[in-house]
Formats: sequence, C-alpha cells, structure tokens
Amino acid sequence: MATTSRGRNQDRARVAGGQDHEVRYEAKKEGVSKDAVKKAVRDVGNSRKKVEADLDHRRS
Repeated sequence: MATTSRGRNQDRARVAGGQDHEVRYEAKKEGVSKDAVKKAVRDVGNSRKKVEADLDHRRS
C-alpha cells in the first residue's frame, strides 16, 4: 500500500464516494457522470473493481 506525504496509508483499490476529486477522476476515467459513479458506489460498495464493473455493465 502506498503512503502519502503525511505518512498515511493510501488505498487505491477503493473509491471514496464522498471525496469529490476521487469521484471526478473515476467519472472521467470511465466516461460517465459523477452521479453515475456515486450511484455505483452506493449500489456495490467502494471497491474500485466492483464500481468499474458496475459502470461497464450499465453502459452495455
């Protein structure tokens, strides 16, 4: 696990639905709206893999 400059652990396998910059990044990466990312986090949890799979499933 990576460490931030403040010495905190950073978990890149999670999407923090309440952190606007993380939601914005994931939305841009997946080509969806921020609301779609927030809904996916609510529906499947904050695992990045599950969120991305849910977003892919909704698009197809």
